Parts: sequence; C-alpha cells; structure tokens
Amino acid sequence: MKKIICLLVLVIISGCYSLGNLDRLRMHNRQNLMKLHIGMTKEEALEIMGTQTATDYFYSQRVTATNPYRSEILQGKDKTLEIIYYYTDKKGASFHPMSGMTGIADDELTPLVFDEGKLIGWGWSFLQENIQKYEIRWR
Repeated sequence: MKKIICLLVLVIISGCYSLGNLDRLRMHNRQNLMKLHIGMTKEEALEIMGTQTATDYFYSQRVTATNPYRSEILQGKDKTLEIIYYYTDKKGASFHPMSGMTGIADDELTPLVFDEGKLIGWGWSFLQENIQKYEIRWR
C-alpha cells in the first residue's frame, strides 16, 4: 500500500512540474541556433533568434534574460568583430548564496560572431580562435 501511495504522489508531483520562463527561453534559443548558417546577415540572424524577454525568481531574487542578452564590438589589428550573445545554457544556480548575486554567467551564453554584418560563426571556441587570429584585446 505504501508503494502505491508513493508512486501516486510521485506521478502527481511530476505532472505539476513545468518549465520556467528562463528554461523556455534557453530551449527556444538552442533550437534557433540550429537554424543559423554562415553568411547570413545580422538582420536575418536576429530575426531567427528573436527578441523575447524572460524573467524568473530564485530565492525571491529576480533574474531576467533578454534576446539578445548583450552585444559588444571587438577591435583587432585589422578586423572589427561584432559579438551578440544569447542565453542558451544553465551551468549552475542562477542564485549564488555566498555573494547574494543573481544573474547569468558568461558561460551560459552563446556568442554569435559577425564580420561586416555577416555571420561568420558562433560559440566560445569560434570566438576564441578569432580573438587570437586577429590579435583582439578582450577582457
């Protein structure tokens, strides 16, 4: 009898679970990354990735992610790259009890790399290769 009750409780609990707003945004962004291709314009890439905003609360702390999450221009010797970051991964807790900080870490983002308005690649390893290749100063 106890096993049946435990199983019933487990089924009810699992049925009540739903994805949070940030989980849905990450999933949406990961799915959209698969629709990108090298050579597309910045406007085409931004249209595919979208402009959603998602907010969740962790331990009463508000965490918000926007699409795109942030962008920056990186200047090298002979090259200027535009980097647009999207929230795609959850590496750890969004709430850090020791610091009291909430937020999204860099390693939870995926960089899209543009050269002269064209998508040339994405991902951290691609960005790092280009930072070295074009001798770009970066944080």
